[in-house]
Amino acid sequence: MRRPHPVPGRCVSGLLAVVLAAAVAVLGAAPPAAAHGTLAMSTPATGATVAEPLATVQLYFTEKVADNAYFAVTAPDGGRVDNGWTHGSPAPLDQPVREYLLVDGKFEPREYATGFPAVVTLAHLPAAGQYTVSYLSVASDGEPVRGTMSFRYTGRVTAAPQGWRPPTTGPDPALVAAAEQHATSGHGSPRSSGGPAAPAASPVAPGAGSPAAAAPVDPGDTGGPGWLGWLGLAVAVAAVAGVVGWRHHAARAGGPAARWPWTRRPAGRAARRVPAARAAKRPKSPGPAPRPAARNGGPRRSPAEPGETPENRPTGGLRLGDRGLALVVGGLVVALVAGFGLGRVGARDGRAATAAVGGSTATGRPVAAGDGHQHAAGTGAHTHPGDGDPAQAQVTGTTVGAGGYTLKPVTRSQPAGVNVDYRFRIVGADGRAETRFAVVHDKPLHLVVVGRDLDGYQHLHPTMAGDGTWSVPLTLKRAGGYRVYADFATTAADGTARPLVLGVDHQVPGAHTPATLPPAQPRATAGPFEVEMVGAPTIGATVPLSFRVGRAGAPAPTLERYLGAYGHLVVVREGDLGYVHVHPDQELVDGAARFWLTAPGPSRYRAFFDFQVDGKVHTAAFTLDLG
Repeated sequence: MRRPHPVPGRCVSGLLAVVLAAAVAVLGAAPPAAAHGTLAMSTPATGATVAEPLATVQLYFTEKVADNAYFAVTAPDGGRVDNGWTHGSPAPLDQPVREYLLVDGKFEPREYATGFPAVVTLAHLPAAGQYTVSYLSVASDGEPVRGTMSFRYTGRVTAAPQGWRPPTTGPDPALVAAAEQHATSGHGSPRSSGGPAAPAASPVAPGAGSPAAAAPVDPGDTGGPGWLGWLGLAVAVAAVAGVVGWRHHAARAGGPAARWPWTRRPAGRAARRVPAARAAKRPKSPGPAPRPAARNGGPRRSPAEPGETPENRPTGGLRLGDRGLALVVGGLVVALVAGFGLGRVGARDGRAATAAVGGSTATGRPVAAGDGHQHAAGTGAHTHPGDGDPAQAQVTGTTVGAGGYTLKPVTRSQPAGVNVDYRFRIVGADGRAETRFAVVHDKPLHLVVVGRDLDGYQHLHPTMAGDGTWSVPLTLKRAGGYRVYADFATTAADGTARPLVLGVDHQVPGAHTPATLPPAQPRATAGPFEVEMVGAPTIGATVPLSFRVGRAGAPAPTLERYLGAYGHLVVVREGDLGYVHVHPDQELVDGAARFWLTAPGPSRYRAFFDFQVDGKVHTAAFTLDLG
């Protein structure tokens, strides 16, 4: 009987290519994570321009919002124009939405085609410009539902109803507590590290598979495979390239060397080859004449060896047995699956330390973060190590160490009115000074100094020596206690930036009389400029705060970008000196720098707005009384 033809090398290469292609498809098919009860669409649509007067704004969620949900509509002048809200009748969504719900410890996909509207009544439209709707609710599974949507109005001004007054109430305290408790308890929806913020729900094309047919999703599967997964894929690809290269080289060399190491050897075949030098010295003996060279310039065949027959004599090609083929394919599958699994573990570990964020599918805007930063759209990818305490959910800087890093100053005091070189290090868990920092807003580290009475604010930019020691000239005019914040982002092994804010006390000896916190006012002076703050900070809800810079008796100055943005806003809480750094929109809105602030809780705050005109930086300070 004739022996079956060996598996050709081309077939093996094809099989390996199929395995790799399938692995790449699996690695890239991870579904996004999504919170529950999210905003799916609105009327008018977010970003739309409306020319005719509106009586209502309708926000469609994937489930009915809580009866104590909060809605507020902010006009261009910062005043509220909402006049209550009601539940509307369910209606089909323009596009189905897929969400992932936690069921028996695993996230499972559900698709929603029906929206449940909250109908917010508008009292009037006092001006043309951008209107913002802020909302806060808690979904049936406890997820916080928080975000904003905006539209631009270009129509005529409408009058307010007779006797109507703008509302001044904030969200129900029980609603705020429930939202913050769930968001910081570790049960919040996982966050993606890509883009400004992962949308809370992902639209899917009509006709997508039903939830029943969808495979369950692991709680950690909230994005791509992570760097370890891609590393596993790269290793597998390198292995295939190496094997194919070896095969090609061996095939060109010819003879038995072209065999795969694990191919089956014919019975009676010699186990080793005779070196060419020894073969040349061997005396010639009569025997069969050498065979002619193989076609296409291939190698000559050696004489038949004892025990060889035409049926079992090896050919010049590759013979990959069934067991060898299984080992090759199986090994690659194991390598890819292992890399994929490690990537998932790494991704979950990275997200385990993050605080959940509520967002708007309509805007994609992140509304709060647990590292003391609140970001505008387009800020970039971040992860956020929350404090774990609902009261601290959106502030930081109250501790000298967090996220495995510690702020270690060289000295903790200095004389009043004397310029000293303030030096410090950021030390990792291994006791070594960290030297890898990501550049955020044009600088690798921002140093903010504030007195414990919320006076004496400074925003500085130290330089780092080769040994990881930072230094910056610092002058503190008044005696008393100060808080020094190091606001930075370390570079993780996968190249992503991880922002942190660490705080440490600093003393200036001498008689100290605390400054009295000024009352809350919408206007402040900064050098020759007058700055107006437009908007009403609200506990637990995301609202826009706009800062408009003017100059008495002169045209409004032109704001310049400072550290990559048209302004920076640092908010410090009275008492524990909790720190919030709010990032602005990328562009001016109606000539003003706009920020999105979620007030952490009842207290008084001092807000410091940095801006630049004619190359010089100025700071306007405002008191926010949310006691």
